[in-house]
Amino acid sequence: MLHHLSFAVRDLERAASFYDAVLSPLGFVRVWSDSTAVGYGSPGGGDKLALKLVTEGIAIPGAGFHLALAASRRDQVDEFHAAALRHGGRDNGPPGLRPHYGPQYYAAFVIDPDGYRIEAVINAAE
Repeated sequence: MLHHLSFAVRDLERAASFYDAVLSPLGFVRVWSDSTAVGYGSPGGGDKLALKLVTEGIAIPGAGFHLALAASRRDQVDEFHAAALRHGGRDNGPPGLRPHYGPQYYAAFVIDPDGYRIEAVINAAE
């Protein structure tokens, strides 16, 4: 259903450094960039997530919003979480099973440097 999603960020260099690190374990890369924005997606593909520099008036969605990113293995979820904490993110739920979402739902939750809530998840047996 979704073509792509954009986040407004206060510091594009800081945000791009964070997303370069956390998206890499999930197999996503920068697919384009310029002085005001960066796009991420699968290698050789279009962007699915764009970061756009906005200098004022950013309103970060509250606790009811988060972006869930697909992982293909549990170790990718672990690496996503560790990379987020190393690059200025805050823990919002360590890697682990979430049986209340399903018996195989393995996820980690972080808050990025701008305050966006993001998750890496695999909902399948390994």
